[in-house]
Amino acid sequence: MTVVPTDHSASDLPDTMVDRDYPDTTFGPDRPDTTIDVRQTFGIDVDLSVPAFATPTEHVPDIDPAYRFNPDVTLALLVGFRLGRRVMVKGRHGTGKSTHVEQVAARLNWPCMRVNLDGHLSRMDLVGRDAVVLEAGKQVTAFQEGIVPWALRRPMALVFDEYDAGRPEVMFVIQRLLERDGAFTLVDRNIVIRPHPSFRLFATTNTVGQGNLNGLYHGAQRLNHAQLDRWNIVAALDGLPADEEVAIVQARVPELADEAGTTLVASMVAVANLTRSGFDAGDVSTLMSPRTVISWAENLAVFHDLELAFRLAYLNRCDEAEQVIVAEYFQRCFRVELAAAGMRAAVGG
Repeated sequence: MTVVPTDHSASDLPDTMVDRDYPDTTFGPDRPDTTIDVRQTFGIDVDLSVPAFATPTEHVPDIDPAYRFNPDVTLALLVGFRLGRRVMVKGRHGTGKSTHVEQVAARLNWPCMRVNLDGHLSRMDLVGRDAVVLEAGKQVTAFQEGIVPWALRRPMALVFDEYDAGRPEVMFVIQRLLERDGAFTLVDRNIVIRPHPSFRLFATTNTVGQGNLNGLYHGAQRLNHAQLDRWNIVAALDGLPADEEVAIVQARVPELADEAGTTLVASMVAVANLTRSGFDAGDVSTLMSPRTVISWAENLAVFHDLELAFRLAYLNRCDEAEQVIVAEYFQRCFRVELAAAGMRAAVGG
């Protein structure tokens, strides 16, 4: 990839203003060299092919054969990979937002890296910093680039997790990447990095920059709407249809994939939906995410006790004053009082 300062050619500038450490790989073998059929690979009924890499590298995520794709979100992500659109995926916790990006990348053999925008991530972590290194046995000060310039030079899907938890000074570093050309200025070195043709940018968020309005997401920040407006596509991964959630749980816990298990998991999902409705109505302050239902099913496969598995996965996290309401949800779906629900499930034998 060519890296040149703004409004100048590399040949007109001193060595200090041109990045000589990286060869020009724009037309090298690190661009997609095949295509995949969306209908065949993702099971979505649409005539669409997407560029992909024939051979995986070390940064390509592992394929999860049990993963189930949401069609709308998958198409949004595939457009991001195909056309270079900036795609944000929003949704409640436990819905598999980050995993969705990873699993699409895995099937495209597209290198992918996730960066969590937690409160400790600094501007220097993203951009880079001067550091003392050993060269020819001597200590010298050299610039070590951060994750953003490193990823920009490569065929890489960079995913910013917990996007709405980023600190303001970090978010303004990202803002320049969201421009149409996505060029990134390294002020410390007086150079501009132009993205590799196969660089892609994604983000996942719980609140889409609205802050912690409902008390679920402490640490979430109110984001600059001028920056949010730069995202080309915002896909929503919130409520799943009940039958789809049942299928996801059964894919994770194959012991529950028979007819009796389907009935049982359907009741578990019904309990989860009641907690979500209760949360929306203000009756409970802790809801069950799809991840929580999977944990309940996995606990059940280990302990063979529906009530114990439920307590360990969800109930013990609830406020004591709300556990009566949750017990009512449980009774409504299983026709058994929670305190006496020591039923054993014939799982795995």
